[in-house]
Amino acid sequence: MTAFRYTGIPAALADEVRRTQRSPQYGHPAHRELAHGYGPCRLCLRTFAVGEEDRLLFTYQPFSETGSLPAPGPVFIHAEPCEHFSESTLPPDFRELPLVIEGFRTRGVLAIQARVKDETPETVVARCTHLRGVRFDARERRRLAVAVARLAGDGGRVLAVATRRLPGLPATKCRGIYGGP
Repeated sequence: MTAFRYTGIPAALADEVRRTQRSPQYGHPAHRELAHGYGPCRLCLRTFAVGEEDRLLFTYQPFSETGSLPAPGPVFIHAEPCEHFSESTLPPDFRELPLVIEGFRTRGVLAIQARVKDETPETVVARCTHLRGVRFDARERRRLAVAVARLAGDGGRVLAVATRRLPGLPATKCRGIYGGP
């Protein structure tokens, strides 16, 4: 079974947003507001206490590979410092959110999108990343661990990473995002 790592955006990026009040990748101003939606925070991966916590909204680009398609989007973080989430289990608050798992090929090309409905999030992630009939040797496991660390360091939305060798297609990376306000 493939081990997955669920991780927030890099803490240094969140710290820079808090310090400069700008998107580090684009320079756009960050917007501070009292939470009127649940989020989640892309650093600690917890939902916001609506009407109680301040949050920062800024533009974030999850893909940093040369030649990647631009996919900037709005993300929230807590206005006050919070702990970076990086665990082998799904963030607890995510279990209550409407989730969509997206799989991307190299350079940010969307390969698959699956909504979590009647299945557990782990089942959908596994389905997006399942390799039929392929066993990972030690070298392949190390290569995947490096890929997970690189993608996690590049930003949020990383729920899982796997490769899939299909005839005529490049290796596929699978990342996950939440859906909701």
